[in-house]
Amino acid sequence: MLLVAVAMSGYGAVDLNTSLAARAGAVDARAAAEGGQFGDVLLGRDSTIIKAVSIPIAPLPNHKPIRYTVQAADTLDSIARVHGITLRQITWSNPGLRLPLKAGQTLKLPPVPGVVVVVKNGDSPASLAAFYGVDETTILGFNHIRDPDLIPGLMIVIPVDPQTGPNLNNGAPADPMDPGALFCPIQGAKIIQKFGPTSFALEPASGIYLHFHSGVDLLAEYGTPIVAAAGGKVTAAGYADYFGLRVAITDSYGLVEIYAHMSDASVKVGDSIQQGQKVGLVGSTGLSVGSHLHLQLEVGGVPTDPAPLIGCQ
Repeated sequence: MLLVAVAMSGYGAVDLNTSLAARAGAVDARAAAEGGQFGDVLLGRDSTIIKAVSIPIAPLPNHKPIRYTVQAADTLDSIARVHGITLRQITWSNPGLRLPLKAGQTLKLPPVPGVVVVVKNGDSPASLAAFYGVDETTILGFNHIRDPDLIPGLMIVIPVDPQTGPNLNNGAPADPMDPGALFCPIQGAKIIQKFGPTSFALEPASGIYLHFHSGVDLLAEYGTPIVAAAGGKVTAAGYADYFGLRVAITDSYGLVEIYAHMSDASVKVGDSIQQGQKVGLVGSTGLSVGSHLHLQLEVGGVPTDPAPLIGCQ
C-alpha cells in the first residue's frame, strides 16, 4: 500500500486551531507556523494540511481463466499447490479429465477458488448461479459481463466460497458438513488398510506393484450405515466383480466415490445425494474378508488416495 501526502490549503493558523483542537489538542499560531503532527494530520510550515491517502500498488487479481500447459513432472497435487487451488477445483474445471497427466496437454484453472465453465446452450447467469451456489451478480461482475444473454462457448470463471462449496442439481448444498473435503462415511471408524502398495496377496497388481490397494478399508460391523463422503449424483449401483454390491457417486467436483462390499444399497442411479446422506449398509460381498467398507476415489477412471477423511481414526 502506498501512502501519498495530499495538501489541502486555504486554512489559516487560527482556523486550524479550531478544527484540530478536538482531535489533537489545542494548536496555537506558533505551532501552526512551525508545522507538526496532530493525530493523523500533518501540518506544514505554511499552515497547509497534508493528509495521507492510501493508493493500492499491488496488482489486482486476475479474473481470466488460466490455460496451463502440463509439464513432465506435474501432478494434480503439485499444480494445485502452485496455483493456490485444490485438486477438486482442477477436476471440476476439466470435465472428463483422464489420468495420468501427459506433458503438453492443457488444463483450465480458475485464478481464484472456484471453477472454470464453458457456457452451453440454455445456460444463463441465473441457472449457473443456482447450480454453483453463488449470486448471479457475482458471475456477471467477476467476468465483466454486461449482456445477460451468455454466448455458448464462452469460457468464464465462477468464484465459489470454499466454506460453502457447490450445489446439487436440486439447489441443495452438495457438502453441508465439510465443504470441499471428504467426510468419513462411517464416523469414528478405524482405517485398517490404506491406499497404496501392499503385501496382502488378495489385492490385484497395478503398474510395477504386485499387489496394490486402490482405496481405504474402514472397519465396521455388518449392517452399519454408510453415508456419502461428498455430495453428488449416483452413477452406479449394483454388483461389480470384486467390489461386490457397490454404489458409485460422481461428486459435485467430478470425482467418483465407490462404496464397496455393501450388504444393502439404499440409493439408485440418478439420485442426488448430499454429503452425510445414507447410501447403504456395511457388508462383506465380493472379494472381502470380514465385514468392512472399501472406499475408493477415482479421478478420470484412475484410483487416487481419498485421505484425509474427516472423522475417521
